Amino acid sequence: MSSTTPINRRSLLRLGAGAGLGIAAAPLLAACGGGGASAEKASAKSAELFPAVTERNIGIKPDFPGTVQGVPQGFTGYPATPVRSVAGAPLKGAKTITASMETFAPPAPSRGRNAAWREIESRLGTKVDITGVPADDWPAKFSTMVASDNLTDIFMYPETGGVDHKASFLAAKCADLTPFLAGEKVKKYPNLAAIPKSSWQDGMAGGKLYGIPIARMGTGGAGFYRHDLFKKAGVDSLDQVTDMDRFFELCKELTRPKQKQYALMAGATNLVAMSYGAPYAVQLDNRTGKVVFDLETDEFRAAVEMCLKLYKAGCFYPGTLGMTGAQKAQYTDLFKNGKAAYVYDGWPNYLTPSVGYLDSMAAVDKSFDVRPMTPLGKDAVAWPDNTSLSVCYVRKADDKRVDQVLKLADWAASPFGSQEYTLINYGVEGVDFERDDKGGPVLTKQGSQDVTVPWKMLGSATPALYSTAHPNGVKYLHEAYEATIPQLIEWAGATLTSPTWDSKGFGSLYTLKLDGIKDIVSGRTPMSAYDALVKEYLAKGGEAARGEFEEAAQKGKKK
Repeated sequence: MSSTTPINRRSLLRLGAGAGLGIAAAPLLAACGGGGASAEKASAKSAELFPAVTERNIGIKPDFPGTVQGVPQGFTGYPATPVRSVAGAPLKGAKTITASMETFAPPAPSRGRNAAWREIESRLGTKVDITGVPADDWPAKFSTMVASDNLTDIFMYPETGGVDHKASFLAAKCADLTPFLAGEKVKKYPNLAAIPKSSWQDGMAGGKLYGIPIARMGTGGAGFYRHDLFKKAGVDSLDQVTDMDRFFELCKELTRPKQKQYALMAGATNLVAMSYGAPYAVQLDNRTGKVVFDLETDEFRAAVEMCLKLYKAGCFYPGTLGMTGAQKAQYTDLFKNGKAAYVYDGWPNYLTPSVGYLDSMAAVDKSFDVRPMTPLGKDAVAWPDNTSLSVCYVRKADDKRVDQVLKLADWAASPFGSQEYTLINYGVEGVDFERDDKGGPVLTKQGSQDVTVPWKMLGSATPALYSTAHPNGVKYLHEAYEATIPQLIEWAGATLTSPTWDSKGFGSLYTLKLDGIKDIVSGRTPMSAYDALVKEYLAKGGEAARGEFEEAAQKGKKK
């Protein structure tokens, strides 16, 4: 996997961790800025705002090719000679640019003690005063910046929400990027042009394009499975699991209590729901303009019924069904230690050195063959729960200044293996990193500090998959994205805004849904209680959100 900001528990949850029944991950990811790959179905007005996506080729050949739709490139080695992605010094003569965003890393050394920072500014041709604020403190810091009208030239919008009436804030304080990035105009910034279409949606409001996405992989995936155990049960390819009845029989075969082995660890509802073709959170019928919530669909109901059936058959590892996100380490550790054949967690956790699934499970038992799980069967869909980490906005300024800030974002979005990417993620060779015996960059003690400056939060195209230690892992993960990116579906929150949903959708309504489904699947309440759960969900905010979504759909743009 490409180098990322050091990951803590919160960021793992955000990037794809499951909780409880496995329905927690999707809302957590969506809160960061989801969006469907089927954006072609958005309104004509919104469609005009999308930058024209162009494949970025700087001469570095991947082992596994990517696509403009968002399938990431895969690399099993690092280029011995990184290639320039941006010619010359694009910001030569520009006055200092200010930037601010959240970070999950300790404070970085200042410019004078940071070789990477100095080299990046030398390449850019100007100074960049970049401030990283601890993630937990960033919302409060951002609110203070807004209240004092002291926004930086470019800033990251808080993942957990920043201001009330966001569209009004963007119109009043932020540069309209439509004249710079919409359609073919984005080609002036070729690295930004490589950002997949789905990632741009969260930066749109009021019929204009305001934001630069920090792109991610499109979907957080459907968890992980033990291929070695599946193969012993007669399933050498997930294509053999043609429907949920076959999945049920497989889970029974994989459940062997006397050997302390179970089919399912913690969650399965998301996997089963995607396999039935259930929508993601809230769906808009573009033909009728009507909105339907996942709980209201036959597909989601069928998923809950199947999970109840699996529970009654004893397929869940005892005690994990009710575990929360705070207990994630407990159930993922149980899976990593061989206690189950499947666990719901995010694909970004697969290749991460030392703490990822491949390294962790190899340390336990080298025979464990863990691979990404994909939704199963002919009706399967993929949920767009990881299209972007967040969005960066540009403070209102004249066209020349906006262009300069966009050039900075374009530089920061340079592709894997480029000189710019190497500087941002690994620093200066010989100071911040050395090469290992396979040619991969390895951070020095100094480098581990220098690269914590959050340059990568200024914008990025789809991150690459990268591992020299696990070439087969890169292959398996790339195959999983090849299968799921074409299956990505649209969700209403990607192109429409509802104030009620913004305040309750991934808050109180999500908690209500999660708790109700846990009670049903664990047998604490009967399946007949499902209708009452739907009714309560609608009464406590769902119906109000539906009306607001439908009103926004009639207007053909975000409120």
